[in-house]
Amino acid sequence: MTTRAIFGSHVLTRQGGVRRIERDRWVLIEGDRIAAVTATRPEADEVSDQPGRFVLPGLMNLHNHCFSEAVARSHTEDGNGRKNNQSIVYTVLLPLTRSGLEILSAEERMAIARLGILQLLKGGATTVMEPFRNGLPEMFDAAAEMGLRFYGAPYLFSTADAKAGADGTVTYQGSDDAADLATWNTLHAKWEGAANDRIRLAMSPHATDTCSPDLLRACAARARELGVPITTHLAQSQREVDVIRARHDGRSPAEYLDWLGLLSDDLLAAHCIASSDDDLKLMAARGTTVLNCPRVFARGGMTAAFGRFEAAGLNTLVGTDGYNMDLLGELNAASMISKITAGRADVAGSAALIDAVTHRAAAAIKRPDLGAIAPGMRADLSVIDMGHPHLQPFHDPERTLIALANRANVDEVIVDGETRIAGGRYIGACEAEITRAGAAAIGRIWDLPEARAAFEG
Repeated sequence: MTTRAIFGSHVLTRQGGVRRIERDRWVLIEGDRIAAVTATRPEADEVSDQPGRFVLPGLMNLHNHCFSEAVARSHTEDGNGRKNNQSIVYTVLLPLTRSGLEILSAEERMAIARLGILQLLKGGATTVMEPFRNGLPEMFDAAAEMGLRFYGAPYLFSTADAKAGADGTVTYQGSDDAADLATWNTLHAKWEGAANDRIRLAMSPHATDTCSPDLLRACAARARELGVPITTHLAQSQREVDVIRARHDGRSPAEYLDWLGLLSDDLLAAHCIASSDDDLKLMAARGTTVLNCPRVFARGGMTAAFGRFEAAGLNTLVGTDGYNMDLLGELNAASMISKITAGRADVAGSAALIDAVTHRAAAAIKRPDLGAIAPGMRADLSVIDMGHPHLQPFHDPERTLIALANRANVDEVIVDGETRIAGGRYIGACEAEITRAGAAAIGRIWDLPEARAAFEG
């Protein structure tokens, strides 16, 4: 069994339920587990003793979209693609990811998947939950190959062919309930527990307005039978709220899920920005987790404030959604946007935000072996180089991390005791080649006539 010793000028530990920042500590790894945290240098096969680094539990990004983010990248800024609909979900993302998968080869799909996994690792994440089109199973292959801890969440739709018309009205065709659930079951049988249990599945009905009551009930029943997390988009736009109220006797999206039995402590609900205060109280009473992704909404002129959900008593985590997989940058945005929204500086504190992508994220997916640096835990670490000029000098490493750091400061990423990122670079393959191949495959989608039409302002 290989042993490794990692030195940290600062190390975030948790023992007996108490979190603390320890100075000048060594983290000893044996195989895929943390063996000890010591003040003295331990004997080890491999030693990493670079000073000035902040060693964190592996960061967890539990809401991310590699494929759709790449399709939209640089096209939907400054309001492009929104037309008369407030969201690009129906005008750009759903139609173009569907069309793209119809024209791409397996090799091209794998290239896109590798590009996404590369960005996630370089962004500092060790564990990711990735909802994606179920026509892209290569996401599992890429995660297994490149060493990420991966909760694949292939979408389930009642209709996968949802399109927004010129007036913003969304129309639906066909029914995909049975086919999508069958696909999910096949992927679960193949991948659950693969790669030393790094690969697992989450149940991911797409959203309240794209899934029928029968599909949502079936998803919840199957997920609870298997003990896998459930994640969905909830109240991500006012249009969704209006659609659900019209369809389901005036219920809000949160009330709709509660009526169906999904609003529970095993549900991770993404965004929730159009939820009322009463909705948030209901969600908190049910123990539902909110996945807050502030930057993707900020670029559309909307605030998605971590502090609002936290103040309502909700377990609130932070994910990157369809932005650029920079989890440290997302934490900075969560802090800033919450402070601006509340008009106060003392909300969305640094310690709470770091816990939102470590300890509390692990608890939300019922993984007591993740999210903390302590003996017996999985050896997942995110190591931040605090020696950069824009981080020096500093007094408090957590406040510095949240206020000033970004993905450029990610020095080392270790998953299951194996180094995936070293010196800020992926060590498993050529980054430039992965990037070139993935970008070329996305370019084929951009060349489609429907893509050029969708990207119009």
